[in-house]
Amino acid sequence: MTIDEEALAQARKRVLAGGAERYHAANAAKGKLFARERIALLVDEGSFVEDGLFANSVADGLPADGVITGSAKIDGRDVCLMANDSTVKAGSWGARTVEKIIRVIERAYQYSVPMIYLVDSAGARITDQVDLFPGRRGAGKIFHTQVRASGSIPQVCALFGPSAAGGAYIPAFCDVVAMVEGNASMYLGSDRMVEMVTGEKTTLEAMGGARVHCAESGVGHFLCKTEQDALDTVRTYLSYLPSNWQELPPKAEAKEPAGVDLAALVPASERQAFDMRRYVKGLVDAGSFVEIQALWARELTVGFARLNGEVVGILGNNSMFKGGVLFVDSADKATRFIQLCDAFNVPLLFLSDVPGFMVGSAVEKQGIIRHGAKMITAVSEATVPKICVVVRKAYGAGLYAMAGPGFDPDATIALPTAKIAVMGAEAAVNAVYANKIAALGSEEERAAFVAERRAEYERDIDIMRLASELVVDAVVEPGDLRTEIIRRLDAARGKDRGFSRRRHGVTPV
Repeated sequence: MTIDEEALAQARKRVLAGGAERYHAANAAKGKLFARERIALLVDEGSFVEDGLFANSVADGLPADGVITGSAKIDGRDVCLMANDSTVKAGSWGARTVEKIIRVIERAYQYSVPMIYLVDSAGARITDQVDLFPGRRGAGKIFHTQVRASGSIPQVCALFGPSAAGGAYIPAFCDVVAMVEGNASMYLGSDRMVEMVTGEKTTLEAMGGARVHCAESGVGHFLCKTEQDALDTVRTYLSYLPSNWQELPPKAEAKEPAGVDLAALVPASERQAFDMRRYVKGLVDAGSFVEIQALWARELTVGFARLNGEVVGILGNNSMFKGGVLFVDSADKATRFIQLCDAFNVPLLFLSDVPGFMVGSAVEKQGIIRHGAKMITAVSEATVPKICVVVRKAYGAGLYAMAGPGFDPDATIALPTAKIAVMGAEAAVNAVYANKIAALGSEEERAAFVAERRAEYERDIDIMRLASELVVDAVVEPGDLRTEIIRRLDAARGKDRGFSRRRHGVTPV
């Protein structure tokens, strides 16, 4: 039996329309776009080529089996993508859905192009579990394929609605996740399931909403107000990365930095905070800084920027939040960002103003040593050009975590405000002379003794002494820092990327 042209056109029209009109209306009431509209807003006009349009076409009410897959271009560059159609059984997965998702990720990996996930799915259809869950081409193969592609091609997720149960792992295996506030959520068990299993009464928003994941769990990277914002975020993010691990990041037109007085921004007193984000913006090309995970572990600022048109990944301790001390979450944040940059040939710039890692029983129980070791491992293994700038201080293992001299940076640069030591002067004097200080008779005697010992300590760690001992490679004025970094990164671009004779290391504890 053959199908005539008119019947084919009608079949195509039904599939392209998605689910029933009432589901379109319900989505529109929530500010949600149709999946095909999302694709049209994201990719270059007329570039989308769809695969599997007629998947499960013999079934009633399952156009494209609830997922749209294919290839397209963004800013003239090839990509592959998938988009859940939440008007079709709430974007849930059937056997053909899973097969389509696996195929498009395999194609992205085969073609060495970025993979984009536009997620809005209620998870697996329980009625189809035998067909989609346990087999060799079942749902687990999606995650296996994502892991295989990780670090080979960029994988980006924009989350517009739920990503439920096992489906929550699609965003989790992506490089970054943009979530639309009010609609996006990720959770392994629904609120009803949680109450049944644990007795806890909660809501999807309180348990796994966009703000929760972007500010508390760290699973989300960008909190977006609208769907258009999320799509724009995907475009912007990809503009900083190559299409695959074998290419270099795309260049852009060089721009002068924003007018920020870097010297005036950094207070002389270590007790006075300053915003490292402002410092970054005064250093890089104007308008180029894109912060990642801006709401989570805010004591460490990370993101992409451009220096003289070239992409660079930036990590800076932000004393505005928790004094810039490294905690468990900030160590995790740094580890993943360093690995991301190293995978896609993005040079790393560390801006250090770090008192060290947090101490105390609470963080020890959380595994601060384990998480700190992972960060230091990532710094060690990164073979892209990397530069350490000590803006104000680098104390204790914080120096190691911020790519200090022992971690093969291509340069360690100090500003005149820089201090490098095991700990700050106040803490050091107290640690060494606590008993002596307590034995002194008057407050005046104690103050004079502490001041004298502190001055001795400051002389011992004087930055020019450290430069004379080759601990740092240069001491530069803030106004010269940008030029110094640009020149050193240019010189390091052809460096050997080898690190160790092995297949891969073992993750610390």
